[in-house]
Amino acid sequence: MTKTLLSLALLATATFAQAESASYTIEPTHTFVTYEISHFGTSTNRGRFDKKEGTVQLDRAAKTGKVEISFDIASVNTGVMGMDKHLQSDDFFASAKFPTAKFVGDKFVFNGDKVSEVSGQLTLKDKTAPVTLKASNFNCYQSPMIKREVCGGDFSATIDRTQWGIDYGLAWGFPKEVKLVIQVEAVRQ
Repeated sequence: MTKTLLSLALLATATFAQAESASYTIEPTHTFVTYEISHFGTSTNRGRFDKKEGTVQLDRAAKTGKVEISFDIASVNTGVMGMDKHLQSDDFFASAKFPTAKFVGDKFVFNGDKVSEVSGQLTLKDKTAPVTLKASNFNCYQSPMIKREVCGGDFSATIDRTQWGIDYGLAWGFPKEVKLVIQVEAVRQ
């Protein structure tokens, strides 16, 4: 009888722990914000923002959450210094005037216990527009290295860059569609 009561108490505690909302901090060495854009239909130009930070609130039982991730525009990195400087200029991101971009998502869609998409708002160049990021991967696991839960996935959306006033090269045939990819891992606090 005592073992049965103890087992029920442990089960109730475990169930309560799973049902509560958890806070996570973005792990910057496993999180990348990147973009891809076609270059005259022959190849794909890619870049990433090296400095990023953020938080995640996740309640898998209630199937709700909130994510905030910001990235430093001046940290754009294509691997080509001249291109990085041009992207920081007023032709593209105007990093001196608008040093930070931010995605805030508060509408989570789940497929079972896995996040399948997050909808929210992307603010770039002081303009805000809706964006829905679709998950191609999502998982939570107990990290054997840091002995804490880590949740994350690969999320992407195709956005129209002109919504944020980035229209450089349209007259030459550069597309307005840009693929935004956010690979994120966050550590439970």
